[in-house]
Amino acid sequence: MKHLLKLSDLSPEEILDILNLADQLKYEKKNGVEHHLLKGKTLGMIFQKSSTRTRISFEVGMYQLGGSALFLSPRDLQIGRGEPIEDTARVLSRYLDGIMIRTFGQDEVEDLAKYGSIPIINGLTDYAHPCQVLADLMTIREHKRSLKGLKLCFIGDGNNMANSLIVGGIKMGMEVAIGCPKAYKPDADIMDWAAENGSFLCTDDIFEAAKDADVVYTDVWASMGQEDEAEKRMESFKSYQVNQKLMKLAKPDAMVLHCLPAHRGEEISAETFEIHADEIFDEAENRLHAQKAVMVRLMS
Repeated sequence: MKHLLKLSDLSPEEILDILNLADQLKYEKKNGVEHHLLKGKTLGMIFQKSSTRTRISFEVGMYQLGGSALFLSPRDLQIGRGEPIEDTARVLSRYLDGIMIRTFGQDEVEDLAKYGSIPIINGLTDYAHPCQVLADLMTIREHKRSLKGLKLCFIGDGNNMANSLIVGGIKMGMEVAIGCPKAYKPDADIMDWAAENGSFLCTDDIFEAAKDADVVYTDVWASMGQEDEAEKRMESFKSYQVNQKLMKLAKPDAMVLHCLPAHRGEEISAETFEIHADEIFDEAENRLHAQKAVMVRLMS
């Protein structure tokens, strides 16, 4: 494991190793055990897209691991003024021990890894969100004790979250069902891979998708950069809400997860959000622990 660009690059064993280490680091933190495993190391954090959880969890994570993190916005880098990504990668590789980037195109992340000589972590692209899904898998395992054989249902836009949940779920032996409008399906290549490698369903019937689910997951209908589509998406997704009517089809002890921020009354009802708030905020916390495990594996 040289980078974390997308979950499809990792083997099931590598994912499991990250989850096990994340559990260990979380236990140590809760019990006051310091783990300065990255003492003297520096992570550069490039943000083409703003974030609450990504920035704070990576910055705090590096501090807890004994290292430091630099916040780099487009205003701070020549990349925002047209410097080629390959030159930026080569220069930053001379200064830093790792780079986390949160941006639009997956090609930017791949090019940083291609031309740089240090580990690259995908903090989010329009194609994939591997760090979030590692935290999701960690949270599901905490609450359900295992992953294999569980049914994971995602309701909403077939976006970067759907893409990464499909890959992460299938690789961990889960059944995955996606409920989305026909015009908003996940990446076609990912769906083809899932159909060949596990138990997978993509349907526009959310009740079929949620039937007997152990985990029901949702995300906002319009992600960052899609603001001009918000009105159209509101109409397309108005019947794709996770609420108590839908949850009656899932298993009685089903979890609800949301990568946040949540728009109560849109993709999830306020009632359902509050019923499952503990699970959702465990999930948010686990971004810190899962990402610390990724950084340790890549940068130590």
